[in-house]
Amino acid sequence: MIKKSKSKPKAKADKPEKTKKDQARTAALSFADNHLAQELFGAHGAHLAHIESELGVVIDSRGADLSVTGGVGAVDMAERVLMGLYERLAEGGRVGLGEVAAAVRMVQKPGARLSDVNLVVHTKRKAISPRSPTQAEYLKAIDDCELVFGAGPAGTGKTYLAVAKAVELLVRGDVDRIILSRPAVEAGEQLGFLPGDMQEKVDPYLRPLYDALYDMLPADQVVKRLENGEIEVAPLAFMRGRTLANAFVILDEAQNTTAVQMKMFLTRLGENARMVVTGDLSQVDLPRGTRSGLRDAWEILEGVKGMAFIEFSSKDVIRHKIVTRIVNAYDAAEKRRRASARYENQAGE
Repeated sequence: MIKKSKSKPKAKADKPEKTKKDQARTAALSFADNHLAQELFGAHGAHLAHIESELGVVIDSRGADLSVTGGVGAVDMAERVLMGLYERLAEGGRVGLGEVAAAVRMVQKPGARLSDVNLVVHTKRKAISPRSPTQAEYLKAIDDCELVFGAGPAGTGKTYLAVAKAVELLVRGDVDRIILSRPAVEAGEQLGFLPGDMQEKVDPYLRPLYDALYDMLPADQVVKRLENGEIEVAPLAFMRGRTLANAFVILDEAQNTTAVQMKMFLTRLGENARMVVTGDLSQVDLPRGTRSGLRDAWEILEGVKGMAFIEFSSKDVIRHKIVTRIVNAYDAAEKRRRASARYENQAGE
């Protein structure tokens, strides 16, 4: 049980009245279970420190009680974060710094529901929750739609969450197999020039998909399921002519498909199957002048019934903070280049 009491300091008569946004407010929270409260606060108050830093509030703790001071909006968001995470702990869930950061991101997006952070994908090795409102939307789309496109920068969890959902459905018996695929295009390299047989050529390129699987399942189960065909990891070319039924199918790095390849892949979808297509349209490695199959499909199919299109941004990057800054810097540089090109074209006319 969480008890709340609120007090708002009165504005002095000799000063102009502050806007609601600027008004200071203090909220008091009391948590019934001291053990859960300490887990919520984090070791040496690390979770509280993160909330303070991200929302611009001041949090004082005494035992299982807290006081949160700051602007009205910031205090409201801090309250929602703390109350939501405490409920998560009370229901037997886990709260680490990642969950705290996710909850803070959730409350900062208008219209987002903090309860979305408590969505859980269950795999053999871990329980995985969305770390941003867009990730929550993505997981819901995979549940609701037979075909989901997820596009955005690296580090936003597009492939990782799709693999997690695939493993959950396989373990639960909702699908018979998982098929993971990538187009065989790699930043300037051709598979034919790499040493070894075909399997040895493609395995390093498909390694990120294997890494995700080993993060979701015990190693012996991954090996066993690969051997008996319950899990298949293969280049896109291996999909031609097949009908993929009773399966969870993921096409990763889809920005490197051609329009013809993409159409071929999408039309493999069979009965009782789900398909997730992920990619980053800012990192296309196709020959100059070749249109990306991901961009082509997004433009042609958006709005078609039974499909969902989820677009991630740098705000959804869940790797090191510097990755977000790198993505933002490249996006800004690309916008400057486009603006410069437009100016040069207009000047030349």
